[in-house]
Amino acid sequence: MQGDELRQKIKEMMVDELMLEQAPSDISDTIPIFGGGGLGLDSVDALQLVVGLEKHFGLKIGNPDSAKAILENVESIAREIEKSA
Repeated sequence: MQGDELRQKIKEMMVDELMLEQAPSDISDTIPIFGGGGLGLDSVDALQLVVGLEKHFGLKIGNPDSAKAILENVESIAREIEKSA
């Protein structure tokens, strides 16, 4: 799975796992996941997101330094999944 299909599945997983109030189609590929001006998720959400990505996509994020770059937005997550596939 890759491309638009992968990005859509990531958004659906985020909505389900994090109980977001917006529809997957309302989440832009490049909107920041954390902090103001984006989805506004916090550190608890980050942990749930990492667990969800491993469960659904087999993506293991072990390094906290790389996690920040990987979890920037849907696009950066999708690129990492495609790299590890």
